[in-house]
Amino acid sequence: MRLMLFIAGLALFLITVIGMELFAYVMHRWVMHGPGWFLHADHHGPHTGFWERNDLYFVIFAVPSATMIILGTSGTTGHWATIIGAGVAAYGAIYVGFHDIIVHKRLNHRYLPKSAYMKRIIQAHRLHHVVETREGTVSFGFLWAPKPEALKAELARRGRAGVRAPAATEADRLI
Repeated sequence: MRLMLFIAGLALFLITVIGMELFAYVMHRWVMHGPGWFLHADHHGPHTGFWERNDLYFVIFAVPSATMIILGTSGTTGHWATIIGAGVAAYGAIYVGFHDIIVHKRLNHRYLPKSAYMKRIIQAHRLHHVVETREGTVSFGFLWAPKPEALKAELARRGRAGVRAPAATEADRLI
């Protein structure tokens, strides 16, 4: 009986983590790049400090996770709430590790992706950020992404609308 409960709990946890990728995609595409752009816009522009308004999304998404964990551990609900809250928190930790630390280097590190998977999602996320505007972006997921070739083709099909101009090199400045 205990083994079955453990397996069911583990399955619920993993389903929650995977489900959060779908939830994150929907929120990123239609909320952050929609009515929530006022918080997300600074994430697509030049960074002037460690914190951004976009970081408020982390707090907003942490509230349901913490609430579920508190309700589940207080006896108000079943253990299922603790497991779902932990799955949401695990996705949040994966997001911070991948998005904030690895891709955006908010903490200094020397990690270089070696696997095809890591190279693909990092490149896809960087292609998402070449567009500085609310519209015209590609690749909204964090743990799954289309092939970079498909994303580049989509950006080209859209006429590269909103794509940031290449940064000037030192040689360009001397001319």
